[in-house]
Amino acid sequence: MSGLGRPWEVIFVDDGSRDGSGQVMDQLAASDPRIKVIHLRRNYGQTAAMMAGFDFADGDVIVPIDADLQNDPADIPRLIRTLDEGFDVCSGWRRDRKDTSLTRLFPSWLANHANSVVSGIRLHDYGCTLKAYRREVIKDVKLYGEMHRFVPIYASWNGARVTEIPVNHHSRRFGLVMPQWQDALDLCIEELAHGAEHA
Repeated sequence: MSGLGRPWEVIFVDDGSRDGSGQVMDQLAASDPRIKVIHLRRNYGQTAAMMAGFDFADGDVIVPIDADLQNDPADIPRLIRTLDEGFDVCSGWRRDRKDTSLTRLFPSWLANHANSVVSGIRLHDYGCTLKAYRREVIKDVKLYGEMHRFVPIYASWNGARVTEIPVNHHSRRFGLVMPQWQDALDLCIEELAHGAEHA
């Protein structure tokens, strides 16, 4: 991040972890004032964790990333430089995705296709957490459920310029693999409902 030539901060969100990672985060924060930690009482889900990070961030650009290391922090400067080209949202696209299970890949494809068709915002990978947002396009968004996946849609509906770039994706080494079938169905239903509101 130092190579970007601009100020930066890192915000860790501890969503009730019991593996000692919260203490590690606190130690990192104690050693560097650019690092902050938010401790949630329990795991409220990914969207709630992201909302906490968004609310606590000070920067003009916000880049969420999962802690399972499947996304690559080395892609963050590329996302930010893409915003510098005049975009408000740059979405990561796991083009060479390392999830090989059909129960993850097909539901993901189904949800991405439904989201693109209903919203008119053509993205390959709504489910990739690694995205760069200008603060002004998300400052008034209140997230719940699985809504973090829809932020590019809401931003576009409010006039934001949205693009995507391929990003690295690594095999899962940490964390649990969660079933995707129900997520895909829920996403399709939510997107149809939100699409109807803006029709």
